[in-house]
Parts: sequence; C-alpha cells; structure tokens
Amino acid sequence: MKNLFTILLFSGISFLSAQVAIGKETVDGDGLLDFKSGTTNGIILPMVNQLPLAPANGTILMDQNDLKIKIYENDQWTMLTDTGSIHQHIVNTSEETEQKIIIGSAESIADGIVVLESDDKALILPKIENPHLHVKSPHPGMICYDTASNSLAVFDGLVWSYWK
Repeated sequence: MKNLFTILLFSGISFLSAQVAIGKETVDGDGLLDFKSGTTNGIILPMVNQLPLAPANGTILMDQNDLKIKIYENDQWTMLTDTGSIHQHIVNTSEETEQKIIIGSAESIADGIVVLESDDKALILPKIENPHLHVKSPHPGMICYDTASNSLAVFDGLVWSYWK
C-alpha cells in the first residue's frame, strides 16, 4: 500500500470519476477509495505543524503543536482526541512537492495531498477488528473502522479513541 501511495503521490495523477480499490479487486458499493477487509493497516493522517489556512469541511489531520487529531467541520476545528504523543516516531521533515492526488474529479480547490471529490461516493476506511488488540505498532494519526464496535477508531500516539 505504501508503494502505491508513493507512486501516485509523485506522479501527480488525477483520477476522473474513478473508484480505487487497494489490496482487492473491486470497491464495495459506492466507495471512492476502499481497502481490503481483515487488514491491520490503517490510513495515517498527515501530521502538520501549521493548520491549513483555508481548510475544507471534512479535513482531518494530526496537529504536531498540541498532539491532537482534529477534524474541520462547520467551519471550525473539532478535537477528536485528547493530547497524544509522537515520542519515538519519526516526523516527516522533507520539503513538500506541491503535488496532490485528486480522485473523483479533474480538479479541486481543497488543500490536501490526497483529495477525494465526489457528489455521490465516499471514502471507505480500512476495516480492522479491535485495532487496539490487533495493530501491534500503530503510528500516531492512524485511522480505521473498527468492525467489532462499528465505530471510527483513531490513534493519537498514546491511546485509541472510538467515535460512533
């Protein structure tokens, strides 16, 4: 999965009206981006040291300054976790390439590296049963769908938080 994102990231490709399945043949239902079931790999949210200046509602990230996972909704930042930790984790300090991947549209004004744009499709999170038990070394900012509790699971570097 890491290699796929690296290839997509550096190629600057936009996917028009595409449905992308990672680790499987087809996308479930109306998903725009979908991952195989039974994995212990989640999506790692971007860890930023400066919040985006004009975020779109639905933007989700981990803030290096207060070590909280946040979502931008109703034109304001909402905390999804308490203060976490990035202790013993390497933070990306490389220069940004200013390229982004857009899936579902030819262009987007959203400020992000991977942008999903669709009027009728959505992101399907990686599905992991009991991530607090099965993900052995989660990275701060990891996000997935817990199939045992039917909830959104996010790891802040210290603990898993679950949202229904």
